Amino acid sequence: MEQETNRVEAFSDGVFAIVITILVLELKVPEEQGSELWHGLWQQWPHYAAYIVSFLIIGVMWVNHHTIFSHLKRVDRPLLFLNLLVLMVVSVIPYTTNVLAEHLTDGKSANVAAILYSAWTVVYALAFLAFWWYVTKVGHLFHETVDKEGARATRVRFGLGAVAYPLTVVLSFFSAPLTLVAHFLIALYYAANQIPIPLVVEEERLESASDLRK
Repeated sequence: MEQETNRVEAFSDGVFAIVITILVLELKVPEEQGSELWHGLWQQWPHYAAYIVSFLIIGVMWVNHHTIFSHLKRVDRPLLFLNLLVLMVVSVIPYTTNVLAEHLTDGKSANVAAILYSAWTVVYALAFLAFWWYVTKVGHLFHETVDKEGARATRVRFGLGAVAYPLTVVLSFFSAPLTLVAHFLIALYYAANQIPIPLVVEEERLESASDLRK
């Protein structure tokens, strides 16, 4: 089963890598020639901005996914399907990114594109939250060193995205550029503030150190 865990993680890593590669393929080469190329490159700024934000979002997703699997010693059938659900949602991000980039400066359709982009991040947040809730609920998939009760206690903080991302949907009705900035800030928060999975070994070490000080 440990070998099976490695296989699932390797497959997932491959999907994340392909999705990130597709992101950069959506960047278009300007058609302008000569000095006009500078203008053409500048006109592409919505694509560059959307690429950076989505790359960061997917990168943080991958880090969280890798962190969880590094604490699992086995997988079961429900977890496999939940993992596929997460990967399915991730694989759509290049599409929503391209839609937002194409319409970010269009006053008539920018809000619709931003709503689509933000709504899909809500879907991802819910899919990943379901994945984590199942892992912490069953418990038996963790390594013995994981504090299962401590891991369950992280559910609320882990699910903050299910609250933050719906707020970006509301913001999308007012400003598409500000919505993109909000997604960037949320991704930065999760990149700098990872949720640690408590370990039994660490708790025992701290208790032993406390006893020695007494």
